[in-house]
Amino acid sequence: MCKFFVQLVVTALLAACATVPHSGRTQINLVSDAELNRLAAQSFKEILKKEKICADARLNALVDRVAGRIIRAAEEMDMPGFDWEVRLIEKDEANAFCLPGGKIVVYTGLLKTAENEAGLAAVIGHEVAHAVARHGAERMSQELILSGAMALGAIALDAGSSPERRRLLAAIGLGANVGIILPFSRRHEEEADEIGLFYMARAGYDPSGAPGLWARMKKTFSGKEPPVWLSTHPSSAARMENLRSLLPQAMEIYRNAPEQYGIGEKLIMDD
Repeated sequence: MCKFFVQLVVTALLAACATVPHSGRTQINLVSDAELNRLAAQSFKEILKKEKICADARLNALVDRVAGRIIRAAEEMDMPGFDWEVRLIEKDEANAFCLPGGKIVVYTGLLKTAENEAGLAAVIGHEVAHAVARHGAERMSQELILSGAMALGAIALDAGSSPERRRLLAAIGLGANVGIILPFSRRHEEEADEIGLFYMARAGYDPSGAPGLWARMKKTFSGKEPPVWLSTHPSSAARMENLRSLLPQAMEIYRNAPEQYGIGEKLIMDD
């Protein structure tokens, strides 16, 4: 019975394999796009109810313009076919995200760090890349697999509720997090950096500005980086080095883009 169950699980995992755009990495997705997009749409509605929408017409136009160009680039290069929406939220936090299915949120606190349209394009491109690469579904799938493995481990240990059993299961969970979940999360960030850089270039923004954007982000979060082995993200130095290594490919895409905007317009005007 156990052997049959293992074979069934392996067959299901093989059937759930997909390929990440551009990197070519094989990923396992046990969660359907339809279900994940439905949950994301609900979360997006809740965010808009809770947060304050920015009323600045100029900033909204800028964010819509940059996001629109990134969206067109993503559709041209990878055809995700998402139901895209973009909102600028009044919040003093240097952050943005794209939910599965294409719901993009940008915080006004990001605009100062982004400095110009190209900086904003680098961030939005990165976040859109996460959604196109189905990183959210992959993370959920990993957690489902880990939960199943922990349950099977508890059955295999068959040690009742002894303290030894609880400690062992906790150690297994920590080992899986440090040894599997976090490295995959860092790989997701590397893929999003790569794909986002290509989207930025295809959208007509000079990709050579991307490493500088992440250098400014590093200053914004100075002193808050945990050790790499305990982090969901690569170190800032590592990601900037990786982006620089990808610039020759990105510049080729930029040179062949339908339009070229350089760094675009400045986001925050001087007083």
